[in-house]
Amino acid sequence: MSSTEPVPLSPTPRSTLTRSKERGRVERAELDAVLDTGLICHLGVVLGDSPVVIPTVYGRDGNTLYLHGSTGAGNLRAAVDAEISVAVTHVDGLVYARSAMHFSMNYRSAVVRGRAALITDEDERMHALRVIVEHSAPGAWDRVRPPNRKEMAATMVLAVDLTEASVKVRAGGPVDDPADVAAGVAWSGVLPLRQVFNAPIPSPDLGPDIETPADVTARVSGGVVTG
Repeated sequence: MSSTEPVPLSPTPRSTLTRSKERGRVERAELDAVLDTGLICHLGVVLGDSPVVIPTVYGRDGNTLYLHGSTGAGNLRAAVDAEISVAVTHVDGLVYARSAMHFSMNYRSAVVRGRAALITDEDERMHALRVIVEHSAPGAWDRVRPPNRKEMAATMVLAVDLTEASVKVRAGGPVDDPADVAAGVAWSGVLPLRQVFNAPIPSPDLGPDIETPADVTARVSGGVVTG
């Protein structure tokens, strides 16, 4: 495969779509795009004898997804060396149809399956935390105080390989039954949705000589968080 050709996702029985297969995406770049533009993932683990889903921040570096949390978090401890699922979803619009059964949403979603590995190497742990911070706040890591030894000791870092994943996308308008279209029973269409940053609010104890960083204000002028 040449460098100009798209890199495919590697489907497995667990990551192969069984419903609405036409919405599946097969290129690895589309997985990266969904992950890189998200802010929150939902981590699914089995805790005791039942599943639990936890919203958390994350970061991607190449083929690795990093997660972190307190060493005292039972949910995170349950994920170590266990099979987990990680989902990221962007909602791009509400789809109004002429019938209740055809109401839908436009979205981009990714689901990652794999075994979570506990990162113990201190250099990789620090690298992973940098990746996570830079994912949601690009440019912040180099100007803030890095984690100290006490903070690092209280932090657990997990890594998940991105080899087993699926991507699903819905776009466009409603898919109505011809009879409902002919009857003209209701309005149909799409209500687009996007998420944006508002103006930053400085901390009340911030010194007057500290200006808002350019990378923060740039995100406001750029407007869109996802979409």
